[in-house]
Amino acid sequence: MSDNLTPDDAGGGKPGWEREALERIAMAAITEQRSARRWKIFFRFAFLAVLVLLAWSILDLSGARVDSGGRHTALVTLSGEISADTPANADDINSALDSAFDDDGTAGVILHIDSPGGSPVQAGIINDEIRRLRAKYPAIPLYVVVGDMCASGGYYIAAAADKIYVNKASIVGSIGVLMDGFGFTGLMDKLGVQRRLRTSGENKGFYDPFSPNTPKMDAHAQEMLDQIHQQFIDAVKAGRGKRLKNEPDLFSGLFWTGQKSVELGLADGFGDSDYVAREIIKARDIVDYTVKQGITDRVAKRFGASVGSAAVHSLISGGKVSVR
Repeated sequence: MSDNLTPDDAGGGKPGWEREALERIAMAAITEQRSARRWKIFFRFAFLAVLVLLAWSILDLSGARVDSGGRHTALVTLSGEISADTPANADDINSALDSAFDDDGTAGVILHIDSPGGSPVQAGIINDEIRRLRAKYPAIPLYVVVGDMCASGGYYIAAAADKIYVNKASIVGSIGVLMDGFGFTGLMDKLGVQRRLRTSGENKGFYDPFSPNTPKMDAHAQEMLDQIHQQFIDAVKAGRGKRLKNEPDLFSGLFWTGQKSVELGLADGFGDSDYVAREIIKARDIVDYTVKQGITDRVAKRFGASVGSAAVHSLISGGKVSVR
């Protein structure tokens, strides 16, 4: 903005041009002040919004919860792949279950599962913790409520519950173990690519995808899978007992609808979380104990999982074992 106004700029030399010029200067200054004030207010609100988001992340995502109050049904949700680096990890699920059982107001616990399975180690740890908590708090029942799917590792966990409730269309079962991977030796031969792998130890390159496998490797891998599968079967039998029907394919890796799973003894009845809280536990009020990870927790887990995966990959080049 320029203050060097001539009579012609202000009004062509008309009488009172000085006043008109001053008014124009004053209006320009006021306009600039208003614009600056608006931007200042905008940035203040933006800063306040960032603070609110940060506070919400700290308070809500960190897993903090409101005091439960009176008698209630405790809810813990297990959703997605069961793995050490996902929300469905043993540490968080067991921590939530511990808090749920330890609350004096808890009349019963619902573990809501919607999972295709995952790590047999993580699933086994949660199964063990459920059985420990049921023995420690015999007056507090734990019921599993199945969403869309409770398969493989998800069912490994569910088998430890007092009872399992499903939807008629839920997918239940898949009691089996797999190890997956790829082999590229045929393609490499066609392309004329040679794999140069040197190891210290006869079996160090076990199931390297760029090297041919051997009968010895296959036999060893199958022995491991069979052993883990038997651990899975034992956990299901220990949890379900005589409720299981004599079905030849029960432990073959097949899965069934929720309706069929009740007939086979894999589940006990039909119902969602509200139904179980209201009609089975007789405590309509539901309090969610699920651990919600904060931003820093998720970053730390991702970083830790990446480092761990790199370490494991340097030791074992084979496929990943999972119950799913």
